[in-house]
Amino acid sequence: MFDNKEQFVSAYRRRFMSLLSKSMGDATIADKYVVLASMICDEMNEKWVTTNSYYLRTGARQVYYFSLEFLVGKFLESNLLYLGAEKVCREGLSELGVPLDELIQYEPDPALGNGGLGRLAACFLDSMASMGLPGHGCGIRYKYGLFRQQIVDGYQVELPDNWLNQRNPWEIRKPDKAVLVKLNGHIRTEFDEDGNPHFTHENFLPVLAVPYDMPVMGYRNSTVNTLRLWSAESVDNSFDFASFSRGDYVNAVSGKYSVEAISEVLYPDDSNYTNRLLRLKQQYFFVSAGVQSIVRRFKLKQHDLALLPERIAIHINDTHPALTVPELMRLLIDEEGFGWNDAWSITTRTIAYTNHTIMPEALETWPVDLFWELLPRVYMIVEEINRRLLVDLNERYPDNPEKVSRMAIIGGGAVRMANLAVVGSFSVNGVAAVHTELLKSEVMKDFYDYYPEKFNNKTNGITHRRWLIKSNPDLTEAICGTIGDAWISDPVRLEGLKAFADDGALQKKVFDIKRLDKERLAKYIHDTQGIKLNLDSIFDVQVKRIHAYKRQLLNALHVQHLYNELLEDPNAEIAPRTFIFAGKAAPSYYYAKSIIKYINELSRLIDSDKRVSEKLKVVFLENYNVSLAELIFPASDVSEQISTASKEASGTGNMKFMMNGAVTIGTNDGANIEIRQLVGDENFVLFGLSVSEVLDYYKNGGYNSRELYDSDPDIRRLLDQISGGAFFAGTARDDFSSIIRSLLDYNDEFFVLRDFASYAEAQRKVDRLYRQRALWSRMSLNNIAMSGHFSSDNTIGQYARDIWRLERYTPSDTE
Repeated sequence: MFDNKEQFVSAYRRRFMSLLSKSMGDATIADKYVVLASMICDEMNEKWVTTNSYYLRTGARQVYYFSLEFLVGKFLESNLLYLGAEKVCREGLSELGVPLDELIQYEPDPALGNGGLGRLAACFLDSMASMGLPGHGCGIRYKYGLFRQQIVDGYQVELPDNWLNQRNPWEIRKPDKAVLVKLNGHIRTEFDEDGNPHFTHENFLPVLAVPYDMPVMGYRNSTVNTLRLWSAESVDNSFDFASFSRGDYVNAVSGKYSVEAISEVLYPDDSNYTNRLLRLKQQYFFVSAGVQSIVRRFKLKQHDLALLPERIAIHINDTHPALTVPELMRLLIDEEGFGWNDAWSITTRTIAYTNHTIMPEALETWPVDLFWELLPRVYMIVEEINRRLLVDLNERYPDNPEKVSRMAIIGGGAVRMANLAVVGSFSVNGVAAVHTELLKSEVMKDFYDYYPEKFNNKTNGITHRRWLIKSNPDLTEAICGTIGDAWISDPVRLEGLKAFADDGALQKKVFDIKRLDKERLAKYIHDTQGIKLNLDSIFDVQVKRIHAYKRQLLNALHVQHLYNELLEDPNAEIAPRTFIFAGKAAPSYYYAKSIIKYINELSRLIDSDKRVSEKLKVVFLENYNVSLAELIFPASDVSEQISTASKEASGTGNMKFMMNGAVTIGTNDGANIEIRQLVGDENFVLFGLSVSEVLDYYKNGGYNSRELYDSDPDIRRLLDQISGGAFFAGTARDDFSSIIRSLLDYNDEFFVLRDFASYAEAQRKVDRLYRQRALWSRMSLNNIAMSGHFSSDNTIGQYARDIWRLERYTPSDTE
């Protein structure tokens, strides 16, 4: 039905009548969207069924990627692109008086993630399908996602992100595949005549995990893999008729709502006990449902679960799914009758783990009492894993009790999820070269000493199909016109652009494309915020989760510094600059929310000051999501990657920016290091402390931020302006007191002030470089040329070869 325009128009009219039973004259935009989505699903579903049948028939080795987030973005436009049907569809809909862009705009962004972790998972699924690799996702179908961010008087306000208020046409509910997840209760232990224990879970809270499957289509091939998202439902709807009859309507449905809360919200505010418990429920809920589903499906073809590691890999994305380890053990022992040693062998040859952080607070732990009460049988298994581990460790390190204590899974009254993940996995990988080395030498040194064969690096990647081909079609066309289109299937071939980096005609073409992209973003900003941008200004962009270590504060302090300089010298020779920020702060993270307020006050101050408003702008874009990112990245000139060295595991925004021709100003941190090595020092603006310098300060001291405040007049002026209260008229002094305390009273943990002078000098270098148009264009083209090395296709190729041992199949295999 997508072969030509005439066929499409006829099929669309027929589908409209059969699906909705009304004329197109009465159609709403929702009607038009649903009809088109159903036609696309028809095209995908046949391939989807064929792909799954092939996997089952051949016993193909498959990977299941467990992640608490999948930030997939909108489906309509990407599915049309992947089918190769966008042109026919656009022309056919135009003939019917239906603008395709309106339907694309109408579709909500699925609220299934927050930031880099979820976007990485989505990129990985995209690459697996596009490379013909048997790989699927497993997560939670959040009803409200993280939250919808609104900026009110400069403050972040959290609202529900009700993306499912209308039916999602891309998912299929499969109640026949539902499984039961058991919470709370107690365990009855009985012994058979041979003395073997048998465990029965009694008086548990039953939660029905219902899967919603979404197709993950490969780019113009025959592969359609699956993203399975689990929804929590009450087994019996939990309607208490007696309570209702007494007029106690709240308690009549309280059981139902307490169960459904498990899949309502991503990352509930864990500043209270109830929500912390909810987070643990979420993690076990989707892990248990996913593992049960895998085992059940495996048994359809294979009767011997001892072969599971030969056919299945389960990959856990960070520590959130670490309960996969004891849950697989539980199923093998309690329900399949395996002994401990055999079950442990199967488990530790099936599960692989990716670590995403060296931040201690992100290496999850759970209080033993909370864990044991919610998951009594799982806790027993974790306790036994820990007991056996300690026996081995004490034998290996008899004179080093401190090391043994650090490596214990249970210690200090808590269950340590990172330790559990490492012990229960056959592979442990970091996500950038420097991050992996820090894991081996610092954060997980004890485990690296004990399990050196487990550790490896897999630098993160992004799908060039979404972040270049879909997001920046004009640049894609220019690249294809210069080096051909072989890079689409082999993105490293983008490197062919290096030979044209000094080509004046190409430089002009890419510059003109960038200006059109800036026009689109500027229009969005003007329409939503009423701020008019100078298209000749440098679009200097930092978009990511708001966190102290990501140092949005450093960026904002420099903006304030630049404002001061322009007031002193209004005729200064500088390129006009537009600073763009976007990102969400966790609801209970008061410090991060103060930074958002500070940035918005800078924006208000500068926009109202006619002395500088032609040369300087600050914009904070609310509710950052995938669709907004697709508008921002192509329009950006400068990519702000300024985290404290050693803190950012990898980053993927840095890769999306460079793929769209932005030049990075950044620290030697995460994947920045590998980007700089590839593009060369001349195409990267470096500043700040090195990893070794930061670690030395942490270990040995020697840094005093108050001394810097006393000795540096620029820093003293900035902080005095903020703390004095008069600089931001109408803003309460307490709004920014946490910022000042973090910098001075708590000795500037993330070295914002220590790196400030270096950062300001690097920004002056950016200004000088940008005003040399040919030089900047060459830098931009060199970044695009080397960005293919960071395609998630390359990353997934390494996972498939080194960890998962997957084989591709060709379209003919599924016929």
